[in-house]
Amino acid sequence: MDRKSHHSGQVIYFSHGGGPLPILGDPSHERMVAFMRDLPGFIRRPETVVVFSAHWEEDIVTIQSGGRPGILYDYDGFPEAAYRIEYPCRGDKALAGRIAGLLASQGIPCRLDDRRPYDHGSYIPLKLIYPDAGIPVLQVSLLSSLDPSRHLDLGRALRPLLDENVLVIGSGFSFHNMRRFDFSGRTTADPVNDAFQDQLIEVCCREEDEANRLARLRDWASWPGARTCHPREEHLLPLLVCAGLAAGPGRTVFDDTILGKRAVAFLWSQAV
Repeated sequence: MDRKSHHSGQVIYFSHGGGPLPILGDPSHERMVAFMRDLPGFIRRPETVVVFSAHWEEDIVTIQSGGRPGILYDYDGFPEAAYRIEYPCRGDKALAGRIAGLLASQGIPCRLDDRRPYDHGSYIPLKLIYPDAGIPVLQVSLLSSLDPSRHLDLGRALRPLLDENVLVIGSGFSFHNMRRFDFSGRTTADPVNDAFQDQLIEVCCREEDEANRLARLRDWASWPGARTCHPREEHLLPLLVCAGLAAGPGRTVFDDTILGKRAVAFLWSQAV
């Protein structure tokens, strides 16, 4: 089938919750689960899903290229049901090769990996969004350098994907400080987190000038409360990839609590 069409790509960044808890019925994820299940109602069904997950870092950009990747249970200490979760979708070798070509054309080193399984940053949310597992999915790694400029550049290099009916997902968490989560789901006032989430909304959704938007994201660690909300930034970097890939400002599609903390999701949707 010719992948090209009059459709164009969609980009979304969201918070994927705590390990397998969204699938296991954890009450502190109820709002996130409802959002995920409703998501197909206001985005176009894509031909392929490309995921940048917070749970895969490599020294150079690595692209999952297996025809039917397995499942990686990359979490510990959960009930037995968490280790029986399946998501039997197909990969997309052809698109993996195309992504490698786009990166190479921009001088970004990369490699293909036909053995990499799906991590929970992809299959947990996708079981809620597309439970039929009928859409091919491939993951692309983050960089272990954690360099914000390189992740913005990674997104920019993949802008030609917006000409295709592809859904690019940045799967992370807009707040990720394990010591501050409340796994009982209780929500308490957190002005530091509120300020950081408000800043994300301002930069990603209200900053019209692309150069300013990317410069402000590149400098995210200087924002008030940045290191309280992200002691380590692997859960924020998928957002930088998405913002680099998207051609304009996004819109907020989730602004609620997960594990007792405020988190946001952004959608960049091209015209049909």
